[in-house]
Amino acid sequence: MALHVMDEANRCLGCKKPLCQEGCPIHTNIPEVIRLLKSGNLNAAGRMLFENNPLTTVCSLVCNHEKQCEGHCIRNRMPSHDPVHFSIIEDYISTTYANQMVAGPAPKNGMKAAVVGSGPAGLTIAVLLARWGYDITIFESQDKIGGVMRYGIPNYRLPDSVLDDFQYRHLELKGIRVRPNTAIGRTLTIDDLFRDGYKSVFIGAGLWKANAMHIKGESLGNVAFGIDYLANSKGFNLGDNIAVIGVGNSAMDCARTAIRNGARHVTCYARRDESCISASAYEVSYAKLEGVGFRFCKAPVEIREEGLVCRDTVKTEDGSFVQVEGSEKLYPHTGVIVSVSQGSESALIETTTGIDTNHKGLLTVGPDGRTTRPGVFAGGDAVKGARTVVEAVAMAKEVAVAMDEYMKSLPADTTPDPYASLPVEDTLGPDALAEQQR
Repeated sequence: MALHVMDEANRCLGCKKPLCQEGCPIHTNIPEVIRLLKSGNLNAAGRMLFENNPLTTVCSLVCNHEKQCEGHCIRNRMPSHDPVHFSIIEDYISTTYANQMVAGPAPKNGMKAAVVGSGPAGLTIAVLLARWGYDITIFESQDKIGGVMRYGIPNYRLPDSVLDDFQYRHLELKGIRVRPNTAIGRTLTIDDLFRDGYKSVFIGAGLWKANAMHIKGESLGNVAFGIDYLANSKGFNLGDNIAVIGVGNSAMDCARTAIRNGARHVTCYARRDESCISASAYEVSYAKLEGVGFRFCKAPVEIREEGLVCRDTVKTEDGSFVQVEGSEKLYPHTGVIVSVSQGSESALIETTTGIDTNHKGLLTVGPDGRTTRPGVFAGGDAVKGARTVVEAVAMAKEVAVAMDEYMKSLPADTTPDPYASLPVEDTLGPDALAEQQR
């Protein structure tokens, strides 16, 4: 067993009122998981993690631990200021136990549910409903599962192998079907899903539409939007001196990916001062360690082939930042990545009747994820906007319960199948049939 994992586990105080658990959006029973590990019952600890969070192998790597479980650890109040690093413990337990997850699908209850999108919310819904006996099909617009976890988080933070293993352990072994390269709202619609017998539909489509700044130069060939760059960074040639507009987690991912792709100089720009950084402290510290620079109080006003034009900003008495007219300056760069935010795609909504959206194009839902159309539920980024993986899991767990209750409340389907007694034609051909009979 990894010694440093046990060192961390032994530092846990086993608090009667575990603040770490309160700080976790899905309330992982951290003290009990650690207690089971320390008592030599790793499998029980692993089962507890996966039953509470199907994406535990992912969350152990990408959660904002310093603001959640580890940030709430009671040890932060002690002179050492060194919390128990549960991320290390969770990663060890979940990846070790995952190799033993070989159980097949649960007994079917005769009802089908569709999941649109295989991001964190969609995958959580699929696994939970499959556990409860539903026949699940996931419709994914990309060629592989994962959504933003695969195409929006760099491989150095979340290796593709983690998601590939998830597909085998949680989807294939559990009988969950995945239909890749199928975007609901184009050739197939939600109406088609209900026609084909799905009793409920979950919409977990991510935010794949980059929001533009609407400044001059955004259409130039040396510019990329952050979500597009992260999905296929090798496809862009932005040179070796890159500007990244934004200081969120996605911006840090873009900057650090650019460094790994050979950029010698990468600089992040922000309209306000350092207090506006929304990226995690860990990600910022790693970015700085890898050579990423920062320029604050700079408002981009134009992108040119030779660089980025910014105007200075100053903080006013009310705390807002205003631009200083006449302070424009050109900052030389070979390429620019715009990483400010993402919005929702509209094809699915445009082809579906009865689903309301708000002014941002996000789906309008009730507390349990119900949209304004019966049988259609939604969660994740399509509802809340860009959020963390664990927040999507937390919402999905609540929505899964609501979907289960809704489908169980439906009247039994007594419509006869007009083709139930059709003769079955052999399609193997005489040669194949003869070979099969030998």
